[in-house]
Amino acid sequence: MHDLYFENGEGTFLVSHRKALRHHMPASHFHSTYEIYYLMAGKREFFIQDRTITIHEGDVVIIAPNILHRTTNAEQPMHERFIINMHECLFSSDGAHKEALRPLLEKDYLVLSGSLRNRLSMDTLARTIIQEMKERGSGFELLARSLAVQLLIACCRHYQQHEEELPLSPSQMHDRISEIVRHINDHYQEELSLALMADKFYISPYYLSRSFKEATGFAFVEYVNSVRIKEAKKLLELSSLKVHAIARKVGFGSVTHFGRVFKEVTGHAPLYYRRNRVF
Repeated sequence: MHDLYFENGEGTFLVSHRKALRHHMPASHFHSTYEIYYLMAGKREFFIQDRTITIHEGDVVIIAPNILHRTTNAEQPMHERFIINMHECLFSSDGAHKEALRPLLEKDYLVLSGSLRNRLSMDTLARTIIQEMKERGSGFELLARSLAVQLLIACCRHYQQHEEELPLSPSQMHDRISEIVRHINDHYQEELSLALMADKFYISPYYLSRSFKEATGFAFVEYVNSVRIKEAKKLLELSSLKVHAIARKVGFGSVTHFGRVFKEVTGHAPLYYRRNRVF
């Protein structure tokens, strides 16, 4: 159940707080905002970009725009998490954030350990934002956004002081799937069937299908499509290529199939992103 969910009209600021027995992120999980994922209680496995990591109570994961990620099954599914999605245009009006948030702007994602000395201040900021969003007093969104920027600055300061190693993958199987995911990320324009990948990496299609889902939270075809659509979205926003040319460029043989999958993954037709280049 959602304890709290808020999204502003422009889609530039979203706050969600949930205590749940089980929860999976939506199938399509890449977006034009930065995401702060703060695990307040429990333990989760988190697939991000090309690897699976285990995060624990107090850990923070901050993810740059358009980086594919998803939580997967964890041994202890009971958890409490707090998420903020915030577009960079809200960080500062004069670019002052570029130095303060340098680690965040230079990397695809940051993982910060819950051994943070300032865990108390993280909790305080998170719970103050939650309270603001629930009470919705005068200027609540503006105040919540300023607190979110404070939270990001605190995380970046901690990262610069400690530059922690990324957590190890949960198992050798996860390492193997990471290798396959990296291949998909690099060769999404090519034919990428389950049978071809199983043959290339010397494993059975059944084992690949089962292990891929376990490690990433995505079915194999679902992940391949998500990578291709993520790249297509980028081309729609940043280039003037025609839709049919983009479909071919990201690995779809049919523009009709491309349009159908694009709508399934993003919730919009391709031209929505050509018309709405605000982000």
